[in-house]
Amino acid sequence: MIIPVILAGGSGSRLWPLSRSKHPKQFHALVSAEPLLVDAARRVPASGAFMPPFVITNEENRFGVVAAFRNAKLVCQGIVLEPEGRSTAPAAAVAAHLALERAGPDALILVMPSDHHIENPGAFLAAVEAGCAAAQAGLLVTFGIKPTKPETGYGYVKTAGPANQAGAVLKVDRFVEKPDRATAERFCAEDLYFWNSGIFLFGARAYLAELARFEPAMVAASLDAVQNATADPMNFIRLADSFRECPADSIDYAVMERTEKAALVPLDAGWSDVGTWDALYDAAEKDERENATRGDVLLRDASRCYVRAESGLVAVSGVEDIVVISTKDATLVTRRTESGTVKEVVQQLAAKRRNEAEQHTTVHRPWGSYETLHLSDRYQVKQIVVEPGAALSLQRHHHRAEHWIVVKGTARVTIDGEIKLLSENQSIYVPLGSTHRLENPGLIPLTLIEVQSGPYLGEDDIVRLEDVYARV
Repeated sequence: MIIPVILAGGSGSRLWPLSRSKHPKQFHALVSAEPLLVDAARRVPASGAFMPPFVITNEENRFGVVAAFRNAKLVCQGIVLEPEGRSTAPAAAVAAHLALERAGPDALILVMPSDHHIENPGAFLAAVEAGCAAAQAGLLVTFGIKPTKPETGYGYVKTAGPANQAGAVLKVDRFVEKPDRATAERFCAEDLYFWNSGIFLFGARAYLAELARFEPAMVAASLDAVQNATADPMNFIRLADSFRECPADSIDYAVMERTEKAALVPLDAGWSDVGTWDALYDAAEKDERENATRGDVLLRDASRCYVRAESGLVAVSGVEDIVVISTKDATLVTRRTESGTVKEVVQQLAAKRRNEAEQHTTVHRPWGSYETLHLSDRYQVKQIVVEPGAALSLQRHHHRAEHWIVVKGTARVTIDGEIKLLSENQSIYVPLGSTHRLENPGLIPLTLIEVQSGPYLGEDDIVRLEDVYARV
């Protein structure tokens, strides 16, 4: 059996303003109609050779993973929460320990990012199948992409002929850092070089054995973090704080570049790491003038542009080779070939403590979401959506009162112990200091408009008294 391990951390700053640190790119539908995380999970269906996946993420993004899997009606073995990001090698070590617990000594793990796009899932599964025998024999398999252009933003892998009789698996000669333009052009001209996809298949025991040769402290700390992890009913596996003692390193640096057991399976499945807006442009369908658009977009005399309208109309006229991304609270305009520098814009925003660096006007919560419609001095207007059967915490506020107006669905409201049911077009007042809770007892999402009023309206003016999601 193969246990998929989906790595769902990271901030995705290069795809700002759509991707933000508190809602990164894996939770967005960038290429298909579903989020990249869901695409990754569907690629390895929990049947046949695959067990349900582990998803490795952090506290900040845990409820985004829950919502993505719930909305897609997918299951996972567990959502592993790292107390601190330590890169991919410790994450894979944790997954290997868990795989040995769940599936026994012969377990294989397929480690893959949550934020890549693969056009042909069938070809991907065929490549995984081709690498299974090598992984079962103790080799550590990576998947390589035949270069289509002299890309300087990827690492490369140089191969050295077949690793088995079938010829589907190649020996790895060496890993190569991101090259300059001239070196990348030379790599593209030679058959031995592949892009490094960051996807790996290996036996859990084999990976831990090689990791122990090179990074024994990482194996020890990750094992302790798993053995002393805590679990809760929402399927979270919280690693112990000893995980922080793992040296921060990637699978490539910690193991693959140092082992004699590295092997490569060529992957021809329309892979892209969709790491920049230019990469998304390459993966998108285009019109007769090579423009790619999404949302309400009007083009006039434009060529080779990527334009995405998340809110309202975006009109583009008389330009070439640019990216325009418009969200409700921010707009990005950049040359398409320079879209990889967007992370520097995010760094500037963060230095100025701008909220746009971290989150959208729509904020996701375990019970649903809220969107800020208007914020002014002493009052704020929000749209709140509560999923069926979900409930906000029992709470109170020190500085604000609230008015709730139901526009869709049914609300169960508790105020100082008194319970009321509200239907569409009904409203209720929540006085300052009152103990209150909002629930959705219905079968459809509950939508309401909330008007907050008071001298301080920050989210930290919430005193949680009870919470089904174990938040504080």
